[in-house]
Amino acid sequence: MISPSPNSDGPILVTGSAGFIGFHTSLKLLQSGYSVVGVDNFNDYYPVELKRARAALLEERAGFVGREMELASTEDVDALFVEFKFSKVCHLAAQAGVRYSLTNPFAYERSNLAAFLNILEASRQHGTRRLVYASSSSVYGGNTKIPFSESDPVDTPISLYAATKKSNELMAHCYSHLFGIETVGLRFFTVYGPWGRPDMAMWLFIEAMKTGKPIKVFNNGDMRRDFTYIDDIVAGVEAALMTEGIGPYDIFNLGNHLGEDLMDMIGILEREVDVVAEKEFLPMQPGDVKETYADIDKARCLLGFDPKTPIKEGIPKFVEWYETHSELTELIRSSKNTSV
Repeated sequence: MISPSPNSDGPILVTGSAGFIGFHTSLKLLQSGYSVVGVDNFNDYYPVELKRARAALLEERAGFVGREMELASTEDVDALFVEFKFSKVCHLAAQAGVRYSLTNPFAYERSNLAAFLNILEASRQHGTRRLVYASSSSVYGGNTKIPFSESDPVDTPISLYAATKKSNELMAHCYSHLFGIETVGLRFFTVYGPWGRPDMAMWLFIEAMKTGKPIKVFNNGDMRRDFTYIDDIVAGVEAALMTEGIGPYDIFNLGNHLGEDLMDMIGILEREVDVVAEKEFLPMQPGDVKETYADIDKARCLLGFDPKTPIKEGIPKFVEWYETHSELTELIRSSKNTSV
């Protein structure tokens, strides 16, 4: 049986622990002395080899227990909460991907709606004090007011993925209002860094550059993103879990507070990889937005959130990781599931 965490009456549940943000969050909590139960279903949305490699690193750590399971199973989730008396829950598991939601909508119903309801209900039934969960900057839809603030209307999502994330926020509000569960939603903005996702632009670009293929540049390069380094995101997640006095229901933007030009990001990648990318300029894709930019004043004030990593520092760290994990990246490249 896993030992209780320091200053806590039970371990912390991290769902999606083999995912990009879940993996790094689990590592940080373990380093901070907390016990972690990590859950993942290891789906094949992107090559599962990467998820297995992340999970293997977590399994080596004292204080970690890993479980492979489907959170859409009400019975399995309830049994998990019975077995472990969780002090807090960090729900990061979800079906990701704006474009993928255009062609695989029912994956989002199961992973983003049914699973989240199971987590909410289990937290209610078993007395979990706080539930922190992943929302997304996608909820802002086609909002043209910059920067995006938590007080902005988010009633017009332009992808099913965004709609499910907004639904999560509404469901959390109901459970906070009705049952007193502290819920904290985190709207993440374009997270990148070591152990990142191979379906995201930065990985796709470096992969194309190294294999002599063109990179796909949407909206003819006229796009801006609030690229946020993984270490900064994880600091915000930990603060959302541990900071007192921010409940019973709240939502925070976690971003770098900088709208970076897509072409500038590509230029830094080109310098680090020492390859001039062949660029295939394409129109905007359905569900995409031209610009994201986080107003983080609220997170700064209440969570002490203070992102420190500009892309000129974060991108070289990602490239270094990519180049020093050539066996893993080659395995992912050769996987049948690489195309998403």
